[in-house]
Amino acid sequence: MRQPFNHGVRINFSRSGKPTDNPYIESFNGSLRDECLNLHWFLSLKDVQDKPDKWRREYHHERTYSSLNNMTPAEFIQSLRNLSGSRKRKIL
Repeated sequence: MRQPFNHGVRINFSRSGKPTDNPYIESFNGSLRDECLNLHWFLSLKDVQDKPDKWRREYHHERTYSSLNNMTPAEFIQSLRNLSGSRKRKIL
């Protein structure tokens, strides 16, 4: 448990039975369960790795979200990077 601390990582645990402590993770976990884990029978270890990975790629790179201006999370992150880069250029 000291390994993350040695690298400057602060671990913040949610309180047991308090899903409101981290609603984004609770929402993600619910989506993962409902849309992937509960829908599939996993036939091998490779299957256990591949199906959630495929779902994760779709979740981050293909599915748009109204809370992100109808962008995918990957597009939203790129737009923030572009915005950050344009601000740096203006300062220089």
